[in-house]
Amino acid sequence: MFVIIGYVVIMVGVFGGYAMAGGHLAALFQPLELVMIGGGAFGAFIAGNNAKTIKATMGAMPKLLKGSRFNKDLYMELMSLMFDVLSKVRKEGLMSIEGDIDSPEQSPVFSKYPSVLSDHHIVEFITDYLRLMVSGNMDAFQIENLMDNEIDTHHHEGAAPAHAIARLGDGMPAFGIVAAVMGVVHTMENVGLPPAELGILIAHALVGTFLGILLAYGFVAPLASLHEQKLEEETKMYQCVKVILLASLNGYAPALAVEFGRKVLYSTERPTFSELEDHIKKSKSK
Repeated sequence: MFVIIGYVVIMVGVFGGYAMAGGHLAALFQPLELVMIGGGAFGAFIAGNNAKTIKATMGAMPKLLKGSRFNKDLYMELMSLMFDVLSKVRKEGLMSIEGDIDSPEQSPVFSKYPSVLSDHHIVEFITDYLRLMVSGNMDAFQIENLMDNEIDTHHHEGAAPAHAIARLGDGMPAFGIVAAVMGVVHTMENVGLPPAELGILIAHALVGTFLGILLAYGFVAPLASLHEQKLEEETKMYQCVKVILLASLNGYAPALAVEFGRKVLYSTERPTFSELEDHIKKSKSK
């Protein structure tokens, strides 16, 4: 939603200001310039990225138009789930959660938290490390190191679309110059025309530079920045799970382990101690 609002503000600010200054908006409508800029930039995008990055970037685009799903309610669900799992381990032993981690979709513990269960990646992260804990062959230091490596890998992999979009935006001003130069060449081919007509051709050529810069910094670059922000929010979920599991491995009670996880969240989404406690009590009563 904010992406659309931002785009509207850009259009109103740029084109509205141009019109208020006495400019004619019709002169800026140059579809062939857009074809050259868009076609050149998209071709460079395809040539400069492998199939995996292209697919990931295309898949990420619709998500950028949606609001963030990483809110306080989701984090409270996540921490309530971790509390339930660790409480079951504390009461019944590590072997009691084997069925839950092997089939989380059928687990009565995981099924209480549909928002978390719908995220395949975070569920896999949780169950994989719970499985390692059940095996009993790794200490907290080894698991922490493995978690750090996996989170780092996830972050780098998730950043690929942002980097691809940023490079696409960086190249658009250059393709705008290419379109402008092509327009100038076309003007020089018709140098015998009357001055008024030559002026129109030059104006059309200059629109290419304008569109390349506007598309790059007004429309494409913000998407790269937004993707990076969403990736940071997603990574925070993994860090929260990591801290909770490590606290449990070091012998802390479930309530205290979850408190460790709460502390690593961003202040804008972090529930208060009382809010989390009330949410856990409600989930236990279900």
